[in-house]
Amino acid sequence: MKELLLQMAKYNLWANKRLIDVMLKLEDEKLDKEIISSFPSLRDTTYHIWGAEFLWLQRLQLTEQPVYMPYVFKGTFEEACTDWQQVSQVLIDFIDRQYDDKALEHVFQYYNSEKKSFKNSVCEALQHVFNHSTYHRGQLVTMLRQMGLEKIPETDFTAFLRK
Repeated sequence: MKELLLQMAKYNLWANKRLIDVMLKLEDEKLDKEIISSFPSLRDTTYHIWGAEFLWLQRLQLTEQPVYMPYVFKGTFEEACTDWQQVSQVLIDFIDRQYDDKALEHVFQYYNSEKKSFKNSVCEALQHVFNHSTYHRGQLVTMLRQMGLEKIPETDFTAFLRK
């Protein structure tokens, strides 16, 4: 289980970076252009993925009052993307530090944004994080295509495996 989660975490960082590299070349007008999707722009979708990864990381680290970064962040898009990549790397480090699969089966309690209590295993939470990021990266790709970008790097898991 640990090796599989490590592979997924490394894939997550790799795929995030590939899209970040494309989006950092865009001007603010394109980052903020309204496009119909789960979130109204590339910036909002990016901040959501980053915010969710960081929120779950804080939960996994048993942070008492986790912060959803998009609500408090005042920096630049580049700063957000740098932090997002750092969060993705810390997820790798978190998994790597787990002694064995038993640690990944540990069940922890957390609260959602409505202050409702839930319990999941570490493994389940990590699987959710990586699946969630993949889902929204797909939306970023679609949004980029709708803007007319043609050179969008492949982010499929098989492309990661073949690199």
